[in-house]
Amino acid sequence: MAKPHPEPVDPAALTGLALATMKSAKFPMLASDDAGQPRLRPVSPVKTDGFTVWVANLRCYHKTGEIAANPKVELCYLDADHHQVRITGIAAIEADRELLAAIWEKNPLLRSYLGTPDNPELIVYRIDPTHVRYMREWALEYHVVDPAQARIA
Repeated sequence: MAKPHPEPVDPAALTGLALATMKSAKFPMLASDDAGQPRLRPVSPVKTDGFTVWVANLRCYHKTGEIAANPKVELCYLDADHHQVRITGIAAIEADRELLAAIWEKNPLLRSYLGTPDNPELIVYRIDPTHVRYMREWALEYHVVDPAQARIA
């Protein structure tokens, strides 16, 4: 099999490529730390704003304790073309009531399963990016993306 030769990545297009990969992939994997043992699971973001991602969770889930003990997490989006975006960040419980209400209204699955936005089991984590990387399939090279650029794109 011949070695693949991916197209070069134009630095000016990097933010757009990364955001398009996230949109295409939809369901990233979330990595957290379980007392030194990495844990990985698919998640369904309930909101994204550039490279800031909100993920709904239940208090009874194991990742709740993991994130409480160590809020450093990573999301990995992998689209059908094997392009990937990795968002390293800090997970924090979202407390903005207006934002939580907007998330609730836009997510029928939350309403269906939890009944009310005040359900005590519901936690919404906001993952604030500290480092974002993009890689085109087979490139074997990550490109660092400035998270602030997403607000401009």
